[in-house]
Amino acid sequence: MGLFSDVSKTYAPLLGRVLLAFIFLQSAFEKVLDYARTLALMGARGIPEPQILLPLAIAILFAGAIMILIGWKAQWGALLLILFLIPATLYFHNYWTYPPALQLNQFHHFVKNLAILGALSMIAGMGSGALSVDGGGSD
Repeated sequence: MGLFSDVSKTYAPLLGRVLLAFIFLQSAFEKVLDYARTLALMGARGIPEPQILLPLAIAILFAGAIMILIGWKAQWGALLLILFLIPATLYFHNYWTYPPALQLNQFHHFVKNLAILGALSMIAGMGSGALSVDGGGSD
């Protein structure tokens, strides 16, 4: 168990950061590549001033994901993404407001985002771990 523990303490944080950052980088690229559609979707969901908030959301997604990915100020990156993910979840995956036929899908997205918030909270509390620019310490 000692070798497994040592290996996982070294490589698991890196793998976790890569996988967690991927979902936010993918989301940021999607918003950039389909900017007009994203802007319209934000307006349809009642987001105030989407023309201002969309560029801000893209910047937060890229910055937070890259900070977590490379392990530089990862706790701050996690906090940025938490501050993005909470309102995004409540505005876009508030399953209780959807028609019954769509509720289950939106519930799955809501619960997935709760799990991602858990992972971000771990990084916010414990830092980037091994194999990071910061050397694994807390910010």
